[in-house]
Order: sequence, then C-alpha cells, then structure tokens
Amino acid sequence: MAVSDWKKSVVYQIYPKSFNDTTGNGQGDIPGIIEKLPYLQTLGVDYIWLTPIYQSPMNDNGYDISDYYQINPDFGTKEDVKTLLDEAHSLGIKVMLDIVINHTSTSHHWFVESRKSKDNPYRDYYIWKEGTKEEPPTNWESKFGGNAWTYDEQTESYYLRLFDVSQADLNWENDNLKAEIYEMINYWIDFGVDGFRFDVINLISKGAFENSTAIGKEFYTDGPKVHEYLQELNKQTFGNKDIMTVGEMSSTTIDNCIKYTNPERHELSSVFNFHHLKVDYKDGEKWSDMKFDFLELKRILMDWQVNIAKGNGWNAIFWCNHDQPRVVTRFGKDDTEAERVKSAKMLAISLHMLQGTPYIYQGEEIGMTDPGFTDIDQYKDVESLNAYKLLKERGMDEQMIMKVIGQKSRDNSRTPIQWNAHAEAGFTTGEPWIGIPENYKHINVEAALEDKDSIFYTYQKLIQLRHEHDVITYGEVEPLHMEHPELFVYKRHLNNETWLVVANYSDQIVDIPEDIDLEGEIMIANNDLNGNALQPFDAFVVNVSGD
Repeated sequence: MAVSDWKKSVVYQIYPKSFNDTTGNGQGDIPGIIEKLPYLQTLGVDYIWLTPIYQSPMNDNGYDISDYYQINPDFGTKEDVKTLLDEAHSLGIKVMLDIVINHTSTSHHWFVESRKSKDNPYRDYYIWKEGTKEEPPTNWESKFGGNAWTYDEQTESYYLRLFDVSQADLNWENDNLKAEIYEMINYWIDFGVDGFRFDVINLISKGAFENSTAIGKEFYTDGPKVHEYLQELNKQTFGNKDIMTVGEMSSTTIDNCIKYTNPERHELSSVFNFHHLKVDYKDGEKWSDMKFDFLELKRILMDWQVNIAKGNGWNAIFWCNHDQPRVVTRFGKDDTEAERVKSAKMLAISLHMLQGTPYIYQGEEIGMTDPGFTDIDQYKDVESLNAYKLLKERGMDEQMIMKVIGQKSRDNSRTPIQWNAHAEAGFTTGEPWIGIPENYKHINVEAALEDKDSIFYTYQKLIQLRHEHDVITYGEVEPLHMEHPELFVYKRHLNNETWLVVANYSDQIVDIPEDIDLEGEIMIANNDLNGNALQPFDAFVVNVSGD
C-alpha cells in the first residue's frame, strides 16, 4: 500500500524499452508495464518513474523529444498511458514521468522552424550564435564528446547542443518558450500524473558564452538564473499540488542542492547527484579502467547525507539507473552465485538505511548483472559508440577499449528485464532490441519470487521497514569508522531510537571493531551473526536503542 508521505516513499525506475514487450517487436511497451503492475505491488514500491515515452527519433533513447504531447507509438498510445495511470492508482502506485526541458530533438517543430531563418519567431527558442564554419562560438565540449556547437548551413550559424548533435539546447531567456513549457507540464498534471523527474535540470541557465580553460561546464552548470527559473516553474505548474519532483543534477554542489530542495525556496522536492558514482573514474575520466575507491565512496555518501540534512534539503539515494552500470557487478561481486546474492543484499541494505528517497532500477531487485558484451557491435548506446571511436583515435588498444566500455557503458543497465528462464528471458516473443546475457536462465524474476531467501525479498523487507519506521526517513545520520578499509558503518538516531548499520564491502572475513556492539534487535540482515567477525559481504541493521 502506497504511503501518503512522499519522503517515506520508494520509487521504482522503469526503462520502458527494456521492461516488458507485449507485441513481439523486441521493444518494451506501456501495456507491458500495465501487465507487471501486480509484481511491483508485491515488491511494495510507492511510485514508478518512466523514462521518456514521448514522440522521439530515439537517437538518445527518448531523451531527444520531438513532441511533448504525443506518445512514441513504439511504446503505445495516450489511451495506454491513461490505462496505466488508472491501473497503477487502483493498486496504490503513483506514476512519475521523465521530462527533458533543457533541450529538444532537432526534429521538434520548434527547432525545425528556428533553423529556417534568423528572424523566425521560434529562432530565439534555442541558443544560436554566429561563427565561421571553421571556428565554433566557444570551445565547450559536448557531454557525448566533441565540440558542443553544431554548424547549420542554412543560416550559417551554430546551435548549442550539450549532448547529441540531434539535441538542441533550449533558451530559457525566452518568455514564450517558458510559457509553452509550463502549459505542457500542466497538461500532464491534468492528465493525472503524480510527479516528474526533470532531466539535467541544473543546466537550463547558461552564463557567459566564452571559451573555457576546461570543457565549459562552469558556464552552464548551476547557472546564474537556475534557481529563479525553477521557482517560476514551481509557481506556474506543480507548486502547491500533490506532485513529487526530482531534479537530475549534473556536476552539482551540496550548497546548490540544498537550495533546489529546501521547501521554503519552492523549487523541487528532491535531487539526484552522481558524485558517488564517479569513484571508479581514474583521474575523473569515465572511460578508464579502475577499481572503485571504497573510502571515497563512503566519504561522498556521508558528506551529502550529513550536509543536505543540515540545510533541510532532500536527496534521492540510488545505486543504479539507465545511465549507470549494474551495482552488483560494479561495487559488489558476481563471480559466483553466492557472492552475487550476498553482495547484492549488502549493497541494498547499506543504501536503503540512508536518509533520502530510495530509487530501485528495474532488475536491481533481482540482482541483474552487467551483460559482459565482448564485441562493439553488441552496443547500441550513442555515448558508448562515440567513446569507442574516441579511444581508438587516442591509440588505446582494442582489448583495453572493450574492457573500459564493458565497465562503464550505459547499455550495461539497458538489457531487458529477465522475467523467467524461457526464450529471451520472457521479455519478448521476438528478437530483443539489445542482447540478453546468458545468466537469465538462473537470474530472473520467476526464480527470485520462488526463493524466499532471494534478493527480491530483501528489497521488499527494506521497503516495509521504511514505511513502518520513521527513524529511517527522519533520523539523524552519524557516520562511523570512516577510515575503515572494508566496513561501511553508521547510525541513525530519532528521539530515543538508534539503529546501527554495519556492512562489509569486501570478500574477506573482517573483525568487528571493538567499539561496535551488535547486541539488540536485528531489523534486517543477509546472514547470521558469527562471533566477532563479519563474513564476506555481511550486512546487519540492529536496533541498539537499549544500549
């Protein structure tokens, strides 16, 4: 049963293309989501968040929207969306849509008009700058590689596109554009949706258009008018309504995220930040081969936990999404079945006891792994394919390129949900749009539901605990043993209640520190206590209030 307090809620992220296919065309669809709602009710989540389902050329899997009001026919119809809302609501599940208002597809009619001439009324909906064919307006780099400006022959000008060449950045200085965005968001609120995830929302305010000593992000990240724009967006659309919002924040800061989410400022409900998911980026470079830095992972998580709370802000907490590798492969261990199950439970427990709104990405609740692709032709993601070319140009050898892409590709999380051990993991009766790893024969939803000791039931229990115990939602976070090389240890305090969380992130037996007493009521664990030592990937949550 969904809870009324969104701060106590848990969100399940759905990547529709890879969720459940009812047509046999190899791509998931909205009727496929409807079909699986009872499964999500069994898990116990309060919200589902759908990545973009609007009309799109799908150059960036739907984050290149060509019409905000139309549904991509690959996914279904607007009537299907209405049915999804009705069915979800009847089961106590709310629905959040993903909206991209930093940029649109270059096939959106606004952009088609804007490129026709310099005096077209839509011209100012986008960021156009003069420049010669040889020299772009600035040296800013696209998030997907290469210069962030694209030359357009028709008007001999450049448009800004911080992402793919087919994703043109919108000009939030234009009042007519903003009015159209507000109208569109209100349309979906009236349609019956319960929340929004705003893609790269902290990039909507651009500062000076000048050359950068780096890649340019200092001119558009948390830009000069971003808070003003969000306050206006709030006032004109979802403010004072029962709508949960979360902003995806690129390269942001704690101070800005407090401003984005402090209720007194009337901006957003909560924020995603990604600093903790860059701890395996060697020298800050994503496309690199590096084992994750555990001490840095703890430091970043706890820095955000403690300081966001001090500023009365609110975090989203998560390991996985459609842009990140599978966490059990990344921070756990999936070499053997026992290690996969144990480390996946440990990762779930240690994250879900933190403060913030937890997000579960489809398949995470059954411990799905990275697919282990070995050939570049198996990849579909535009960012990964661009990285392959770039790394080749830099002279990296093929074996290392494939190793790095195998670690970091967004396609790691985009392979279809493994529903059962039947052909194509029960995802489709056709050929899936992207390959499915062989391990679906034993890692699948059907097997997880049958095994009462599976990862699924750990997630189910974590959701129940959050609903029932305010200490998880509202309790103060006290970091402990931050320099311990294997253990993640912290306490949660609320009134006279104290919970202790201890997780062993290593595949070794580790002695429990002398000042850590695991006496008390065990609220959740992935093993039985064994003397004064933690077994590999052990995790315990103990109510130590009586101490």
